[in-house]
Amino acid sequence: MEAVATPADAGRALLERLLARHSPWPLAAPEPTPAQLDLVFDLALRAPDHGSLRPWRFAVVRGPAREALGEVFVQAARARDPQGDAERFRSKAMAAPLIIAMAARVRMGHKVPEAEQVMAVAAAAMNMLNALHLLGYGGFWATGANVRDDVVRRALGFGGSDRMVGFLYVGTPPPGSRPPQRPSREAHVREWVGPSAGRVERGLGVGGDLDNVRPR
Repeated sequence: MEAVATPADAGRALLERLLARHSPWPLAAPEPTPAQLDLVFDLALRAPDHGSLRPWRFAVVRGPAREALGEVFVQAARARDPQGDAERFRSKAMAAPLIIAMAARVRMGHKVPEAEQVMAVAAAAMNMLNALHLLGYGGFWATGANVRDDVVRRALGFGGSDRMVGFLYVGTPPPGSRPPQRPSREAHVREWVGPSAGRVERGLGVGGDLDNVRPR
């Protein structure tokens, strides 16, 4: 009798595909279709959101607008360092056919800390990266000086309470692009089995105590 595929089988197949996700650079055409891009943003808006604040703000840059963004990058770099090589920032706006500027609309003084509001956008970015990979495209999440620059933030139309978290470069990976070697789980994952009474008595507490965990 032929085995019947189960939802768990389908889910595992998707996860196996995600294990090949990486960050190729630069990216070429084609970019996602409008319908595919809508799906990517729908996935972004399913990210965890403490307090249901919906802080996600995205600006899509493509076509000739990339050249305008390159000029913004150059002007911002010149303002930061008049003696530096500002022109090198222009090419960053042309490294993919589509760029998504990502920001968090922070509610200052809210009971949900600012850091958690920003993390909601970071989680959305990861959802988008995974969605792009499953659709057959590449995504590269870039940060750097332009993300922290108020000139760039204002030029992109983000407000004073918006905190940029990066640029998502979107397109088709170059031929032969392959993911790097997968890191070892053992180097990053431990199982905590309870506090060590002896170290707690010495005032070290739970924080910083690595003797009470074991590799998984």
